[in-house]
Amino acid sequence: MTPIHPVLLAGGSGTRLWPLSRKSYPKQFAQLTGPESLFQASARRLSGPGFAAPLVITAEPFRFIATEQLAGVEQAAQTVLIEPEGRNTAPAVLAAALWLAEREPEALVLAAPSDHVMPEPEAFRAAVAAAAPRAAEGALVTFGIAPTRAETGYGYLELAPEAEAGAETPQPLARFVEKPDAARAAEMAASGRHLWNAGIFLARADALRDAYARHAPEVLEGVAAALAGAEADLGFTRLSPEPWATLPDISIDYAVMEKAEDLAVMSYAGRWSDLGGWDAVWQEAGPDADGTVAGDGATAIDCRDTLLRAESGGQRIVGLGLEDIVAVAMPDAVLVAKKSEAQRVKEAVAALKAEGAAQAVQLPVDHRPWGSFESLVTGPRFQVKRIVVKPGAALSLQSHHHRAEHWIVVEGTAKVTIDDATQLVSENQSVYVPLGAVHRLENPGKLDVVLIEVQTGAYLGEDDITRYEDVYRRG
Repeated sequence: MTPIHPVLLAGGSGTRLWPLSRKSYPKQFAQLTGPESLFQASARRLSGPGFAAPLVITAEPFRFIATEQLAGVEQAAQTVLIEPEGRNTAPAVLAAALWLAEREPEALVLAAPSDHVMPEPEAFRAAVAAAAPRAAEGALVTFGIAPTRAETGYGYLELAPEAEAGAETPQPLARFVEKPDAARAAEMAASGRHLWNAGIFLARADALRDAYARHAPEVLEGVAAALAGAEADLGFTRLSPEPWATLPDISIDYAVMEKAEDLAVMSYAGRWSDLGGWDAVWQEAGPDADGTVAGDGATAIDCRDTLLRAESGGQRIVGLGLEDIVAVAMPDAVLVAKKSEAQRVKEAVAALKAEGAAQAVQLPVDHRPWGSFESLVTGPRFQVKRIVVKPGAALSLQSHHHRAEHWIVVEGTAKVTIDDATQLVSENQSVYVPLGAVHRLENPGKLDVVLIEVQTGAYLGEDDITRYEDVYRRG
């Protein structure tokens, strides 16, 4: 059997799950439903016998996060394509398809969002296997989910009149249906002739290329140019930004699928959710008899139809007499909303952006290729951070114009370079980095280095960095 090449789409920002999901660290990389991230669960689901190593397409800030999370589930990508900027799913899927078509024109491409929940992976792999022969013949196969309720938050797929509802093989598709109102959703859910549109597609790489040539030639031209001008960088493939910038912001549904001739739909009756809002997280978590979900660090007293989550260790959230409420507590931001209004969280993010609030886009923990840091205390002319440096990792060789730094190592042993001197700084030892000194922090060991950094100076912004060398080739 021809191996199936998963394409994990991992460039989205996930603002509907704010404050846990933010632009700096979107929901696909977060642990929303278990010990693994949604991205990791997706990689596991689309692996095993019959599957090739995945292709990942993501944004610049997430490239190291993606490879690190894949390594966490003992996988490695064929390549990671870096989008210069988000242009929706039509360009992203085509970039992966063209990359594969150059190597194996008839390769089967399975394009899937990496932020969905499908807790029955074997059942979904069986559905993919059942759809593969039809895709190998040249059809474009989309996956539809058997609806379990009248859902207004999803688009639908309408089976053709000759299609067999509930069949275990791909069936003819009549049309795509936009997100409906409540009455129309109830009709479609009860009809037995409509499926939720999962946004998952299986097709040969050359069939996808040809479909774009017929229905979206401007997308094909731009993506082909971006791929032709791509550059290899530390194992990543950077798509050329100039032609990519000319591409329309359009989904693969609108660009190609709604116009394609040889289109089929594979029905899937297993559990599925796109986790498109906190109401979906509540539903997926399995509410108790009172309709309440209380995560770790949460206590619910006389609550109904409520979701309570505390996202930081040592934090407690208590709900008393609540009904139809979502409450999510982070160290720097708290969301309280009616569960029935959960789809409006984007409005909250937009309001915070308009106010210039960092919480709109930035998590308290800032993830970097070498590890992470978080600000603990900030005041006039000082800031205290907790910094974690992964084994074998190194910060850039850098200097600051406006601040000095004091480092106190609390775990592990750090290798510290300050101007021409290099020394090892162990647990319970400290070192001072004067303003203007050229310095670097490295972790030569096999365990994390954890340190407390005290910054002092007139300006403490992250943009006060002059880099001289960087193993991660950041600008």
